[in-house]
Amino acid sequence: MASTQDAWYISLLGLAEHFRTSNPPDIKSCIQCLQAVFNFKPPQRVEARTHLQLGNILLTHTKNIDLARTHLEQSWCLSQTINGFDDVKFEAASVLAELFEQQGQPTHSKPILRKAIELSQHSVYWHCRLIFQLAQIHATEREYEVASSLLGVGVDYAQISNAAYTRVLFLLSRVMLLLIDKKIQEVLPLLNQAGHLVDSWTGSPHQKEYLKVFFLVLQVCHYLMAGQVKSVKPCLKQLQQSIQTIMAPTWPDDDAVCGSAPGESFVWLSRQQLYVLVYLVTVMHSAQAGYMEKAHKYTEKALAQIDKLTSSGCDESRSSAMGRGGAALAWRLRMALVEHAALCRLVAGGKAQALHEIARAAHLLSVAPTPATAAAHTPQLHCLLGLYAMSMNCMEAAEAQFHTAIHMSQERDLWMFAKLNLAIVYLRGRRDNDLTQLMEQVRPESLPAYAHGLRAASYYVLGLQAFFQARYNEAKRYLRETLKMANAEDLNRLTSCSLVLLGHIFLSINNSRESMNMVTPAMQLASKIPDVHVQLWASAILKDLYRLAGETERENEAYQMHCNFSQALLKDHFQATQLPQHALVHWTSGPPPALPPPPAQPPA
Repeated sequence: MASTQDAWYISLLGLAEHFRTSNPPDIKSCIQCLQAVFNFKPPQRVEARTHLQLGNILLTHTKNIDLARTHLEQSWCLSQTINGFDDVKFEAASVLAELFEQQGQPTHSKPILRKAIELSQHSVYWHCRLIFQLAQIHATEREYEVASSLLGVGVDYAQISNAAYTRVLFLLSRVMLLLIDKKIQEVLPLLNQAGHLVDSWTGSPHQKEYLKVFFLVLQVCHYLMAGQVKSVKPCLKQLQQSIQTIMAPTWPDDDAVCGSAPGESFVWLSRQQLYVLVYLVTVMHSAQAGYMEKAHKYTEKALAQIDKLTSSGCDESRSSAMGRGGAALAWRLRMALVEHAALCRLVAGGKAQALHEIARAAHLLSVAPTPATAAAHTPQLHCLLGLYAMSMNCMEAAEAQFHTAIHMSQERDLWMFAKLNLAIVYLRGRRDNDLTQLMEQVRPESLPAYAHGLRAASYYVLGLQAFFQARYNEAKRYLRETLKMANAEDLNRLTSCSLVLLGHIFLSINNSRESMNMVTPAMQLASKIPDVHVQLWASAILKDLYRLAGETERENEAYQMHCNFSQALLKDHFQATQLPQHALVHWTSGPPPALPPPPAQPPA
């Protein structure tokens, strides 16, 4: 009897596989063959495996999600009591949990994965994979402490199981979560431990280089989060060298990097995804350091690489790695790059170009992988719109955008950044009472100790406030603190802004010599960035300084320079107001308003 059952099961399975792999695939016939298996009341193992196959095929090739879920639930239920049936049992749990997460029901995913983790302790591969999956769901839900604790369990389990490579992956994943959660004091010892493990690695050289890239990405992000642009340079250089190594044609594919050990079949990201990520952190560094043209160049390269990565037929050998998770990652990388592109355009004085980039970001929100992903990125877009509105002198719109970003954001750093810019809006509107109340929340001493860049910016805003109130000595004291912090970490934009404001202060107290000593390097630095607004400001001060010195020719040159900057900004201002995307400045709730499709490239 068993042999007969084997015969019809194998026949139906073979026929189903034939239909699935036909060109083109005949999915309907494949499903019918698999469903026919149940008519013969097959053994529990056969029934559980067939339910899993049907669930996977329905998910991959149809839109019948409910039926797919039913088959997966039946496979998971049937297989739990079968000993030695790991692949079916744990794949059913994993796929079912992922499906619930996709449908916005992570509360259903968690108990399934917890039960599967409990049952899988004898299987290194499945136990580690399921821990990673459950930690990812908790992290997505912003339950960082639970996720971090799970990854800690993974570190210990991998060590006991002699899975050294996976142990470091768990450790670095935990560091990544702590960085996201801004637990900086807990990050450093774990990052140092991971660095030591990578440096002393005696296993596969390919695994070592891969782990080194993961480690260096986290180290670079750690510095950039703090605004330590100068301190990060050696790490960033190492990272750029390492990524070139693993992108070389002679480098093996990701499967070879994992090796043959069952407990080490994991990668954090594919090589191509890592390549884009290194471009992104390079863009972040260039933007913070004030190298806007360099940031723009790397942004364009990174966006082209994402297009290549997501194009049809790309990376077919690892199509599973570029499935839903890969597409979601590509979306996040693209969004981060577009946000930085908009910021760089604003600094360089290209408001119309910045608006095109902001519109691209708004369009990306409308095609976000999940509503939660869109919601997480919406505050950044409101912040960018606030900066754009400020540059257009639309102060009411800027205030509304910053308030919206502050109200929506759960990220403390973005909240602080928005409040510092809102303070400048209040300053320009002479709203002293609102400003005083706001500044109590963003004084340097109230900001996190790690936030070097934000603290330096806070001193600058205090200096600007003192300048507006003609408290010049106090303003100089604050601005010298900004200069000290900005120079220590090559924060060139803050340096140029502080220098030009100090130049204005010295001009106001009739100290032309000191004013010239401040404005000249400010102009040089602003030209290098380029920051057109600082150039405009500095050229106005230079004109007055040369007039006071009786140097008519130089005064005329500075006047002409000021006119050129002013006319370019006015022309760009007019172009931006004529764009339909300018209506975004009035958007403060719900999804972004419908706009014309953004062009692939903004106008030059």
